[in-house]
Formats: sequence, C-alpha cells, structure tokens
Amino acid sequence: MTVRKPAVAGTFYPLGKKELKTMIEQYLSEAKDVQIGGRLRALVEPHAGYMYSGPVAAYGYRLLASRPQGISKVLMLGPSHYAGFFGLCEGGFDSWETPLGSVKAESILPKLDPIAKKLFATYPNAHAPEHCLEVQLPFLQTALAPGFSIEPLLCGDLEPEQAARALAPLIDDKTLVLASSDLSHYLPYPIAVRTDRIANESVPSLDIARFETAGDACGKFPILILMHLAKMKGWKGTLLDYRNSGDTAGDKSQVVGYGCYAFYGK
Repeated sequence: MTVRKPAVAGTFYPLGKKELKTMIEQYLSEAKDVQIGGRLRALVEPHAGYMYSGPVAAYGYRLLASRPQGISKVLMLGPSHYAGFFGLCEGGFDSWETPLGSVKAESILPKLDPIAKKLFATYPNAHAPEHCLEVQLPFLQTALAPGFSIEPLLCGDLEPEQAARALAPLIDDKTLVLASSDLSHYLPYPIAVRTDRIANESVPSLDIARFETAGDACGKFPILILMHLAKMKGWKGTLLDYRNSGDTAGDKSQVVGYGCYAFYGK
C-alpha cells in the first residue's frame, strides 16, 4: 500500500493532532451558518496556511458538516504548483495521511471511457510536495464522518470544459466536488479587493466567460472545471465568505485573496 505523507504539516497547519483539531474547531465555531436552496454539491476552498485562509475555508466546511447528506466521496481538483503537465493527474497513492489520520484515495482511471482517459495520468512526483489538496484534508476529516474517500486530481494545461465533460459521469449523489484555489496574489489591499470582486461575482453566477478572461486565481482551471460542471448539472452558486490576508493576518501592503463558494442543486 502506498501512502502519501504530509508535505506541509508543521508549516501550513499544525503538526500536532490536538493543536490541529483545536484550531479547526475554533475556525468552524467562528464561521457563520449560511442557508442554501438545495443539496450541497460542490465547494471552492482556499489553500493557504491556516492562519491566513482558515477562517474563510471554515465557512464551506461548516456548511458541509451541517449538510453531509450522504456524501462519501470527494472529487478534489487543485492547481499544480510544482510540476507542469497536460491534462489532469492523480498521485497513485492508496491513502493520504494527515495528523488526524489517513484517508482512502481512489483512482478514477478505471472509471473513465477510453477517450476521456487520454486526459488523465498518474504523476506521484507532482502530488508529493503539493499543498493545495493536502490542506483541505484535515477540514474534511473534521466535517465528514469517517469512511469517506477522496479522488485527488491536479490540473495541468487543459481545456476546462473538456475536463468537465470527462468528469461529469463520475459524479453522483454521494460525491462532493472540491476545487482548491486562492484568488489574487500580492496586491495592495484596495486593489486586491477590487480585483477579487470579479471572482466573487462571476464564479457563483457561473459567468464563465468573465471569469476566464478577467478573473485572477491560481486555481483558475479547477474553478473553471467546477463552473462547467455546475452548468451541466444545473447547480446554482453562492459566495459564502471573502477575505484576504490583510483581514486575517494584518499586513495590507501585499495581500492574497481568499474566496469560499458553494454550489447546490437537487
């Protein structure tokens, strides 16, 4: 059995189980309840260090904890910060480990038709140092009952609608789609707020053309794949919370934006 060991425990989030659990529970308790008009289908979650983006991420995970509705699988989409490739890649690991325990990982390759399979590969070296999916796991482990599994995918160079069409048949009522992304990077506070307003307006309204041309996000491809999936499935979106590192960590000279969005449907 191959295990994906934590790469950023002790840096992006606490290494100690007790400290990590306490931090997450505090963020969840401070997040506000948000009502949505249907079954929770997908989330967009930020992926910075917890002290920066954890309070924003908690809005989505609090919603998930209150509306698990039989979710037992999380299809995770994130940007690759360390490796370049075409299409999407999984890591080939049987499980992913965090200080809170291990999570079973499933391969989607056997589930794909031959044409869709051409978009996918197995690339463990891309996943090994990557933080964008790892930082979601302790929140998922807290919000979901034990026994859920993940399908973790990193996005390289791809056509988002094509990727969405390949993934759409794999999504059932037990699946949550999770796109991992921060928004604008290292802009002065007022410019960041103005820039991120584009994502905050276009992502939940499924204005794909506007977000594709003017949106600023490191996980643009994961978000666009999710937006295409939402259009195909008839899901609706809503902004749960937006802040930037100037709000959460204090320094407003150069900030990173964090948006949390939920998508829901029948």
